[in-house]
Amino acid sequence: MAEKIKVIICGALGKMGRITAQAVYNDPELELVGLADINGGGESLAQIINGEIIPQALSLTVENDLEKLINQVSVDVIIDFTNPHSVFDNARAALKNSIAAVIGTSGLNDLELKQLEKLALENKTGIAVIPNFAIGAVLMMKFAQMAAEYFPDVEIIEYHHNQKIDAPSGTALKTAEMIREIRGTEIPELREEIEKIPGCRGGEHEKIKIHSLRLPGFIAHQEVIFGGMGQGLKIRHDQFERTGFMPGVLLAVKKTVNLSGLVYGMDNLL
Repeated sequence: MAEKIKVIICGALGKMGRITAQAVYNDPELELVGLADINGGGESLAQIINGEIIPQALSLTVENDLEKLINQVSVDVIIDFTNPHSVFDNARAALKNSIAAVIGTSGLNDLELKQLEKLALENKTGIAVIPNFAIGAVLMMKFAQMAAEYFPDVEIIEYHHNQKIDAPSGTALKTAEMIREIRGTEIPELREEIEKIPGCRGGEHEKIKIHSLRLPGFIAHQEVIFGGMGQGLKIRHDQFERTGFMPGVLLAVKKTVNLSGLVYGMDNLL
């Protein structure tokens, strides 16, 4: 029997972290060996979340120092669901110790991605930065890229829960980048606009308007809306439960431990 892949989860007390802990524990190819969170203080999950996760995993304590935890346990990969302020340091801590990293936290800029890629290559270790783990979201982005060849006029609307602190989402940014690859430099000319309220036309990435909504009740949703002569096309993906991300998370872990360097986007792991 092959040795299990040993996993630490960063952001273990967050909603995604808790669900990921259960998914990792239940996967026969993975072993949950550590939990880290800035709000952790050495308590067990049982003390903190009142048994929301399977009992066998509750004996693990939640530590607030990832580097210290890395030195205490044998680990192959970290999964990061923290926040834009912590993700870079967490990824760097893993890579410099030759530990693979699966990043589900958005907020890394181009300079940070280049630094992490360099560090991964130097340590012959893999890092996967995944804006969206949902297979349906990957297909949505791919379909949007295909449509952009025929409908160059496009805008993106993304909807997330009101606890998400960064905007736009990594999925929206990735979608715009994929569309730009197809559209190239032939960008539709935009007439001069007057915004009566600054910002009401949304932000812009790769010359594509992106609109971000943050409301209670939503999880993760995105529409890519194309307009053409006498017609329109809307491509939409809805994530109704966070458990829908888990097949992608587990697949990313199993792929990334065998990589060297950086992979960006779930589509490049499939």
